[in-house]
Order: sequence, then structure tokens, then C-alpha cells
Amino acid sequence: MPQPRNTNLFSAAGAPATAYRRKHLAVLLDPDHLTVARCQEILALSHRHGVDFFFMGGSLISNPDQTSFVSYIKQHSSIPVILFPSSGLYIDAAADGLLLLSLISGRNPDFLIGQHVTAAPLLKSSGLALYSTGYLLIDSGRQTTASYMSGTTPIPHDKPSIAACTALAGQMLGLQHMYLDGGSGAMYPVSPAMIQAVRQAVDVPLIVGGGVNTAEKAEAAWKAGADVLVVGNHIEKQPQFISEVSAVKERFNVVLPQA
Repeated sequence: MPQPRNTNLFSAAGAPATAYRRKHLAVLLDPDHLTVARCQEILALSHRHGVDFFFMGGSLISNPDQTSFVSYIKQHSSIPVILFPSSGLYIDAAADGLLLLSLISGRNPDFLIGQHVTAAPLLKSSGLALYSTGYLLIDSGRQTTASYMSGTTPIPHDKPSIAACTALAGQMLGLQHMYLDGGSGAMYPVSPAMIQAVRQAVDVPLIVGGGVNTAEKAEAAWKAGADVLVVGNHIEKQPQFISEVSAVKERFNVVLPQA
């Protein structure tokens, strides 16, 4: 029987854990908004511009074809596909790994540990690489699907100290990654001040997503300390944004040490 592998996300991109200060780009694919034609377009752009990961999932998945999209991507791409689950129901052994999210910014026990208990036997038999991740929802100017479905209040966007202490507690509990998320369709992204505060508080890899719809916002997030930047909603509307944000990533990686 295959066993889940608890590991560091960056080993999936062929880099050792010590290299995580290099910048990485993840494209979030929501099965509810994906067609084969759009998938082909995104794959072509992602190969051309050095996308590091595909995150597959969303807060509310009503499209039963998630499995077929994962399989399709695996047949046509070598870019790792990492599941971004909205619940314990969305497990697909065809993927390369799964973000094992614990919603540490909220107080809903179902998303803190409950869903994990239910999914544990399936995860054990899946053989998926598991990336234990402290998930922090950040206020982005409007209620998002993630905050509504989880029944939790996001961390106020102007309270970086709360985010920093929450992330630090998560690291002390053994979580190996932190994910600051403004949510799909965010009015504005996680602030550089909050990213910087969390980066100074923890030394685990830091993932940031939500509301990044310009090259300038991407640059600000990476400059503040994000290790992985996640773009999704804007790419659904303008796939060519992949080339813009990838160019920003490459500028950072030219000047950063290759350790």
C-alpha cells in the first residue's frame, strides 16, 4: 500500500528545501472555471514562461471533472500538480501532491482538524506527497467564497501582527508551510506589510495568493518575502498575465543566491 509522504513543497520542483528563498510561481486552476481549450492555452503559456506548480482546486467545486483535468495535465505537462482542497472529498491520486491545509486563522474545528480526520485513511492510501500548511485567510475588501464556506472571519488586512503571531504558532505546532490568502476575486492583495511581518516571524516557506492582478503587485509580494506567489482568478480572464508575472519572478531569481 502506498504511503503519504510529508515533505517540503519545493522538492516537487526539483529544488532542495534549502533553496526556498528563490521565488516560485503557482497557477491556481479552478475546475469550475476550466475548459479543455483554456487548459491547453494555460499549459502552453506555463511551459513557455517557467511556471513552477499548478494548484488545482477551489473553495466551491461543483464540476465533477476535476479528476479528468488532473489526468489531462499530467498527460501533457511535467509541471507538478498540487491539489488545493476545499474539503476532504477532493483527493486525486493522479496528482503529485496535496496541500494539507489547516485553517489556523479561524476557529472552525472542521477546517482546523475535522476534515483531516475524515480524509486521513484516503490520504494514507493515496501515496500523495502531503505538504502540511497553515492556511490564513486575510481580509481583502469583500467576503470571499473561502471565508463564507469555512464560516470564519479573515484576519484584518491592517493587522500584520495578528497574522505573524498566528503563523508563528502554526510553525511551533509543526506546520511546514504558511499560506496567506486573500481569496479568489479579492479586491486587493495581502499587503506587503503583512507578508513582511509573517516572513520575519517564521522561517518556513511562505505562499501568498489572492488579488494579484498586476506585475507591480506581484513584485511587491515577492519583495516583501513571499516564496511562492499564487495567481488564478486574473489568469482565468487574461491568460497572458502568466508571461508578465513570470518575467517579474525571473528578475528576482537572477539576483538572488542559488543556494
